[in-house]
Formats: sequence, C-alpha cells, structure tokens
Amino acid sequence: MIRLRTLLILALVAFLLVGCFRRKKYDNPIEEDTSQPDKVLYDKAIADMERGRYRIARLTLQTLINTYDTSEFMAKAKLALADSWFREGGGHGFAQAEAEYKDFILFYPTMEEAAEAQSRVCMIHYNQMQKPDRDPVHALRADEECRQLMVQFPNSKFVPEMEQRLREIQEVIAENEYRVGDYYFRKGSYPASTNRMGAIVAHYPLYSQSDEALWKLGEAYEKMGPRFASRSTEAFQRLVRDYPLSPLADEARQRLEDMEQDVPEPDPVALARMEYEMENYKEPGRMSTFWGVFRGRPEGAINEAAKSGTPATTLMRPSIPVSVPGQAPAAGDVSADVTVSTVGDSSALDEQPDARRVQPSKPQPEQ
Repeated sequence: MIRLRTLLILALVAFLLVGCFRRKKYDNPIEEDTSQPDKVLYDKAIADMERGRYRIARLTLQTLINTYDTSEFMAKAKLALADSWFREGGGHGFAQAEAEYKDFILFYPTMEEAAEAQSRVCMIHYNQMQKPDRDPVHALRADEECRQLMVQFPNSKFVPEMEQRLREIQEVIAENEYRVGDYYFRKGSYPASTNRMGAIVAHYPLYSQSDEALWKLGEAYEKMGPRFASRSTEAFQRLVRDYPLSPLADEARQRLEDMEQDVPEPDPVALARMEYEMENYKEPGRMSTFWGVFRGRPEGAINEAAKSGTPATTLMRPSIPVSVPGQAPAAGDVSADVTVSTVGDSSALDEQPDARRVQPSKPQPEQ
C-alpha cells in the first residue's frame, strides 16, 4: 500500500514537472528556411519565448530590429516583441503589450497581422475585466477595442471571435448597470431606476436579464403616476413581443389585459433567437459556481452572455431621467450661448473710452 502511494506521488510530481517545462508553441513563426543572421536571431527569440524566457527573447528581438533595420523580418519581429509582453502578462506586461501592438498597427496597417494585433489589444482588457459589481474600466476599454477591430478590419477572420467576446463584454457592462438600477428600484427612487433600466433595454437587447429589466421598468413607470402610464404600457408590450419565452411574459400579458391595452404578438425573430440561446446554454458546474465566489473574473456573467445576435456598435451614454422637465428658454430670457461675429465698424475702439478704466459706481447708502 505504501509502495503504491509512493508511485502515485512520483507520477504526480513527474506530471507537474512535464507541465511546467512544456513548450507553448508560438502562433506566428516564420516558415522560411534560411540561415540569414536576422532569421537566426528571430528563431532564437521565438525559442526563448516558447520556453518562458521573455526578457531574453526581447533582447534578441531588439538586437534584430536595431541591427537589421531593412530586414524582411522586421514586421514579424515587432509583432513578436508585443507578443512576448502579452504572454508575460501582469499589469506592466499588458500595458507594454498594448503600446507595442498599437505601434505595429500604426506602422503596418495593411498587413494581415494588424487585425490580430487589434484583437490582442481587445483581449488585454478582456483578460483584466472584473466582476460586474466592481470597477468597469477594463470592460469599457475592451468594448471600445473590440468594436474598433470590427470597424477597422471588417473582413478579418478574427471578427466572429471578437463578436462573441463583445457579447460577453457587454453582458458584464449591462449587468453592472442593472444592479445599479435594481438598487434604485428597491430604494423607491423610480426615476433613477427607469433611467438605468431604460438605457439597458434600449442599448443592450441581448443582455440575459433584459426581460427582468423591462418588467421593473414597467412597474417603476406605473409607480411614478398616470403621467407615465404610456411608458409603462410600452415596457410591458416590448417584454411580450421581444422576449416571448421569458417567465415574465405571461405576467406582462396579464398586466396589459388588466390595463385594457393591446397585447402584441411575439416577434418570430426574437422567438427564434431565444430558442437558440436556450438550446446552446451550458449550465455551469458546481465547482465553477463555488470557486466563482473567490475569483475576480466575471465568469458567471460571461457564461450567461448571448451566443447569437448583433452586439451594440456604440457605447452606452448616460441620459436625462424622464422626470426632469425639458423647458425651452422663453422669449427675452438671457442665453448663455457664446457667439462670434466679425466687427464691421472698428471706430468705436478709437472713439469710446476703455471699459476697463471706468470705475464702478459706489452703492448709495440706505436712507
């Protein structure tokens, strides 16, 4: 029994050692077989990078870039330099990698690898995203960089992958907004809640809890008084039409009947999308749910993200709550707008006294 336990321990140690020293292949090697010195330096740097010796690899790549400035491998060397920082990771490594990738896109915008460099910039912030209840700065930056790839490189092979990453990123952003709106709803601050919930359903319709956001949006408008009854009706109608398989759809339909309002038919496109999402949903494992409490990554929100549909192409902007009245300035009111026009007659500058030298009149004492 003791011998068997010893063998198992030795096998486990051997497995861990093999995993530690296993090479991680580089994605973009140069297949050309040549003994040119610049190619030799490049191959040496890639070999060091695959073994985790990133600092040595960068020194070798810098030697190649500085010594052979007309080398045909210059672009590949610059990309590998950025990849070395990306593989090293960490806050400093990711910041350096982003700067190197941006330089590569600036100098080689027409190369196929430029789209890959932009996708890596997106993944830099994607890998640093935190849970929805924490600082969303990396989620917002990831959203911006992923959309930049689809705008700048619309025909790239990385677009489908980045679309899915964008759905996951926007799920995290929308979840952050939903929690704020739900907090306001539970506190009874309904104008603030409708402002958040309305922005979510308008900008992120693929959000996994858009049906709940619409339900709370309708209830909040209803609690704000008869003046917002039409907005409450619109929220319940959209819930029935765009989320027909939601558990809240039947309640929304009943609420519309009680309000004597029209009950719309389910949208066939929305129905097909929800059926696809339900068929492709993967239930998270028990251990994943358990360890998710201790992780900083938003694994739960990413798992709930949609698998189909077009993500939002713009960033959500804050709006003014509907309870704030919009009032145009009345006639004769002083406007704060500043205008610029050309002076036709400049003689006043010579004839009139300088206003800066005119002393203000002293206030008269009260009688």
